[in-house]
Amino acid sequence: MDLGLKGRTALITGGSRGLGYGTAQLLAAEGCHLHLASRSAKDLETARRKITDVHDINVTCYAMDLGAGENVRELARACFDVDILVNNAGAIPHGSVSAVDDKTWREAWDLKIFGFINLIREIYPVMCERRRGVIVNVIGIAGERPAANYIAGSMGNASLIALTRALGAESPDYGVRVVGVNPGGTETDRQVVRWRARAEKEFGIAERWRELTTGFPFGRLGTVTEVANMIVFLCSDLSSYTTGTVVTVDGGASWRK
Repeated sequence: MDLGLKGRTALITGGSRGLGYGTAQLLAAEGCHLHLASRSAKDLETARRKITDVHDINVTCYAMDLGAGENVRELARACFDVDILVNNAGAIPHGSVSAVDDKTWREAWDLKIFGFINLIREIYPVMCERRRGVIVNVIGIAGERPAANYIAGSMGNASLIALTRALGAESPDYGVRVVGVNPGGTETDRQVVRWRARAEKEFGIAERWRELTTGFPFGRLGTVTEVANMIVFLCSDLSSYTTGTVVTVDGGASWRK
């Protein structure tokens, strides 16, 4: 299906691996030019090379920590005219309210929560002036189904859901759409490392990690492509009347006991 994205430009944070990279691959296949941002210059270059080896598009990379406000402003200046912003950078650690120390909590929120907010502050007004643009926030199901053992992530994701809904309700007045995606358990590189470590501990064999995921819907984790497909669809004009909405892609896990 042609999503009508050819020739447009997207900025993807956390774009070198996982859901960000999966989204970048699909946007590139649609003919969308890319700006990719993440902390690792090496990972970014690997992602850029893999994409441009297959697709005839422009890919520009920015190796920076988006937990720092000055870096966000620098990135926004370089990418102020993008058609699409995919906020994806950041991972908040698990832990109870007493287990996550102040430094860890603040650093995690600086990247995922304030990183999203600060980039929107810079990009959203420009989109409103042009009267076009799409912002997709990749959030997480803990914001809808909070857990005490993931308290920092639950609270942070809930705030980003509120941001998406509130801003997405206003944005049609300016020709802009703001939407979100809540992934559930997804087979990203980072998650596989975690499951392999658990399998090594429980079975003594890391390769048996998939046995630990059979309790998820359909007996498995979701794939990066399954989530990225939704992100890219929301970026497109085929989703032109969708804003202020957060779409959950978790196989129904949020509603299961």
